[in-house]
Amino acid sequence: MAISVTDFKTGLTIEVDGQLFQVIEFMHVKPGKGAAFVRSKLKNIRTGATVERTFNSNEKVEQARIDFREMQFLYKSDADYVFMDMENYEQLTIPTDKMGDAPKYLKENMTVEIQMFQNEILGVQLPNTVELEVVETDPNFKGDTATGGTKPATLETGAVVNVPFFVENGDVIQVDTRTNQYLKRVNK
Repeated sequence: MAISVTDFKTGLTIEVDGQLFQVIEFMHVKPGKGAAFVRSKLKNIRTGATVERTFNSNEKVEQARIDFREMQFLYKSDADYVFMDMENYEQLTIPTDKMGDAPKYLKENMTVEIQMFQNEILGVQLPNTVELEVVETDPNFKGDTATGGTKPATLETGAVVNVPFFVENGDVIQVDTRTNQYLKRVNK
């Protein structure tokens, strides 16, 4: 569906010159002389590269329809990740290069959303927060305070997150997958 560049919104996905872009920023500019235009910052969905592009205000672009399919992570096989569609129980194999940072937080049986454009897999969208067990962190020492700082902790998936000093091996913590930050301790 063709839309006018004057209808841009942050987060809108468009197709320009055969490439998929997400609108990060845009600004309508009306100079004193000449025609109005739209200055935009676009992120290439496939490569992650950011480009700046100026459009005439009367230009039209194709709006890309990104589908989100709810799937359950089953297992990792060599360099691929295997998911099951929650509606029709079909299995889908996704190569590591399409996974982004998702493997840092992915646990078996976790439900995620797979981003697709015309049957092309674009990526994996994790829940905003996950609960994971701490498998390795330095022990507590007398004098450590609950608010006095952080230490690195390795989680069951291999991700490393900075946690408060009171977190110990075996604790289950909640982590924000968007920022890689510790949120809270879940058990205890």
